[in-house]
Amino acid sequence: MNKEKKHNHNHNHNHGELVELILYFTGLLLFIVAIFLPKSIAFTVGNFEVVIKNLFYLIATVISGYHVIYEGFADTIKSSIKHKRFKPNIHVLMALAAVGAIIIAEYFEGALLILIFAGAHILEEYAEAKSQKEIKNLLDLNPTQGRRINADGSITIVDVADLVIGDILQVLNGDQVATDGIILTGISNIDESSITGESIPKEKTVGDIVFGSTINGNGTFTMKVTKDSKDTVFAKILQLVSETQTNVSKTAVLIKRIEPIYVTIVLIIAPLFYVLGRFGFGWDHYQSFYRTMVLLIGASPCALAATDIPATLSAISNLAKNGILFKGGSYLSNFADVKAIAFDKTGTLTEGKPVVTDNYFIDTLSEDKKNDYLAIIVAMEKHSNHPLADAIINRFTEVKEVELDAENIIGTGLITSYGSNKYKIGKPSSYKNVSKEIFEVTEKFEDEGKTVVYFSENDLIVGLIAIQDIPKETSINAIKYFNEQGIHTVMITGDAIKTGEAIGRQLGITQVIGNVLPEDKSNIIADLKATYGAVAMVGDGVNDAPALAQADIGVAMGSGTDIAIDAADAVLMQSDLEKLNYTHKVATKLRRVVITNIIFAMTIVVFLLTMNFIGKMDMPIAVVFHEGSTIVVILSGLRLLRTIKPKIKK
Repeated sequence: MNKEKKHNHNHNHNHGELVELILYFTGLLLFIVAIFLPKSIAFTVGNFEVVIKNLFYLIATVISGYHVIYEGFADTIKSSIKHKRFKPNIHVLMALAAVGAIIIAEYFEGALLILIFAGAHILEEYAEAKSQKEIKNLLDLNPTQGRRINADGSITIVDVADLVIGDILQVLNGDQVATDGIILTGISNIDESSITGESIPKEKTVGDIVFGSTINGNGTFTMKVTKDSKDTVFAKILQLVSETQTNVSKTAVLIKRIEPIYVTIVLIIAPLFYVLGRFGFGWDHYQSFYRTMVLLIGASPCALAATDIPATLSAISNLAKNGILFKGGSYLSNFADVKAIAFDKTGTLTEGKPVVTDNYFIDTLSEDKKNDYLAIIVAMEKHSNHPLADAIINRFTEVKEVELDAENIIGTGLITSYGSNKYKIGKPSSYKNVSKEIFEVTEKFEDEGKTVVYFSENDLIVGLIAIQDIPKETSINAIKYFNEQGIHTVMITGDAIKTGEAIGRQLGITQVIGNVLPEDKSNIIADLKATYGAVAMVGDGVNDAPALAQADIGVAMGSGTDIAIDAADAVLMQSDLEKLNYTHKVATKLRRVVITNIIFAMTIVVFLLTMNFIGKMDMPIAVVFHEGSTIVVILSGLRLLRTIKPKIKK
């Protein structure tokens, strides 16, 4: 039922646009024909002589611009009744100017005014549709059905909305994954570009998470539904998109607020201007009325109204195409004002999982002996459930196989007997006798923020392994960019200060705040706001959500938790911090474009009013300048649809 309504709405909307275009171009054709008709062709109706040329101009005015004329008058009446005060639509000025031109028998000027004005209006609608293309493309990816496997093994095609957590689905090759879940059987390559923006398909197998809206490759698999359809990652993306449509920048809000006030002032000034011209400057009735109509055209804030929203929608569309989703224009606009940016460490700046960075054995050992020890270490770690065990096993994959049993003793570490020797892997504090050689190497690695574990043979420490959650390469580049922009960079971590500062040095970050409890992050953001002004926060975990909400701009990593994504104002779908650099570039360019547009639009208004005041501006020229400025402003905003290419350093 909902889909049918949506279809009918879209059908009616498209039908209305088509009728509008047909009528516009019919009127344009009549206008062109009228230009070449002689004034002598006429017919009489009663006592009135109707000139065909003027009739064509009049018909062209009505059928080409009925929608903008109607919008000007009807919206003014409706809005004034709704708000119980006079609240004019900005189109009313142009509508009055067109009606005024007809009253003084300037049919050509009236038709030209409406044709150019309506044409600019159609172009603005086209620009808005084009800027929302990437956003609308997301809506088309929303899955509608899934293949549910029933208890008896039969398969039923059901609506996604009818799926419940625990349902088992079959996904055939080429199918769209219906909802979020986990693979139970099978293996396939899945195109996740609708979620992450990454074009290269990912191989997925048993136990892997799959997302609704993604496209299955050549394989077939079964999956268990793990989320309600309204809670899927894609559903959250659509929620972001819907919020984008209603959330506009502060500049757009301000312009929208002053528009009716501005138009009201112009409507008050217009009759006063007529009186001034008639009795102050000695103009006759025709000239005073004509100049008043030019005043309405010149003062109309159409270009000003188009300075922000088309540009902002274009910028948001550009970012969506590049895997960055904003909840609205106000957040993107605010990002250009950021003076400090704080990052959660684990999973945001770092890979989020420990890796072996170094191993060291005492100098007296041969290479063969070191390799033997590494084989024993790997064999022992295979019996451990400690998070660091995987890091060691994954690092040393080419060692020889050793069969042994190991025991994990809490507070001591892993111990085993192999051959005639006893071996132990444990943290430094579990050893009493540490040689100067081992102590100095340990101190060096710990100063670099690495976790060290010792390996001993018969209670003699013969080697150690250093492990660290290493920074992402993209994080280093991101921090470098923000430092170059004069933006204060901060890393917030629960790690010890010494460990955090070591990571901070690798990243080139300006400030490190360590030993932070989850509940303290929000207070830190508040302090940064008091010190620096506008602050952005980037995180991915549940404990980052309060800080993301506290920040002026909260940015969640796409790989993060649902709560973090809900609390954030923007999401980096690929969890790539270099995308944040791109976002800042787009935000600052958007700011420049909007300011330039406003200055240009107001300059044209001042120019037209000045020239009209001294009697040097005719209606057709005023129309061309006025609507030309609107078109220039719209096209200027559309530039933000283009991907910003990095500057090549010479």
